[in-house]
Parts: sequence; C-alpha cells; structure tokens
Amino acid sequence: MTIHDTHPFAEPPETREPGRRLRGRVTGTVSLWTAGEGGGRAGLTVSSWLVVAGERTRLLGLLDPDSDLADAIEDTGRAVVQLLTWPDRDLAEAFAGAAPAPGGLFAQATFVDTAWGPRLASSATWAGGRLESATSLGWSQQVVLVVEHLELGDEDPTGAPLEHRRGRYRRPGGPEGR
Repeated sequence: MTIHDTHPFAEPPETREPGRRLRGRVTGTVSLWTAGEGGGRAGLTVSSWLVVAGERTRLLGLLDPDSDLADAIEDTGRAVVQLLTWPDRDLAEAFAGAAPAPGGLFAQATFVDTAWGPRLASSATWAGGRLESATSLGWSQQVVLVVEHLELGDEDPTGAPLEHRRGRYRRPGGPEGR
C-alpha cells in the first residue's frame, strides 16, 4: 500500500476548471441534505449552500442535478438539512459518494423519520423545509427550501460544524484534517 499526500486520482491543478478551484478556496460548512421515506430515502453531503434571512428563512443549496437527492426533493417537496460535526466526517464521505457505505447510506448512522424526511439522530442543529423552487444554475440544480421547522443545538466545541476547504475536512479551530 502506498500513502499519498494528495488524492491519487485528482486532476493536476493546471487542468482543473478555474471556478471549481475558486470555490475550493472558500471554506464551507458541511451539511447533510436528506429527503424521502422508506426505500425512497436519499441524501447528499452539501457544502455549497447558504441561509437566506427574511420574513421566512430560506435555505439555498446547489445540488448535483443527477443525484437521487434532487429527485427525492422534487418528488416529496420536502427535505431535512442538518449540520455535520467533526465526528461525522466519515458519514460525510459516504454521502458524498467518496467512501463505501456497506448496507446503504442510511445504515451508516441512526436516522429519525420527520415530516420533512430522515434526520440524523445525533444532529443537534437541523431544519425541515418545504421546496419553494428548483432551477438549473450552471452545472448544479439550485434548490430553495422554506424553513418550516428549525432546531439550534448548543455551540460547544465538540458540536462545532464540520468545515470543508480545498478538498479536506477541517476541525473548526484546529488544523486541517482529511
């Protein structure tokens, strides 16, 4: 086995699309978006998202338009967005399709069914939302959810959101991780 300090299958930096390289330099809070019920559950790790304040809070996410999650949100009209923490980094990799998920994605952790879809049981901060719109934007599908339920967990250091920057997870307040 060979240990690499970089991803062995990554394209050389000079051949990567400049917009993606710029996005990689912007630190993003890693969230897990989930939707569906029973065998129709779907989820995706999303770091390209933001909170839109207003009379009704909205969540705007950029999803892979070919993902099962994009289909599940369109089918159900609802989704759960939960913040992941440092201990969730292996789960983030599985839902991103970058790590194996024996038994399926939802067998990797405990999930609780809600009116908006499956919620990670250990997630202290999460929102349930109703689909307001889904439109193509660049290579992504822009999904806007109107928040109907919101739970804000404690902001202690162990529950700080997982961050992603330049292809690596970062422990908030600590050195870059993997």
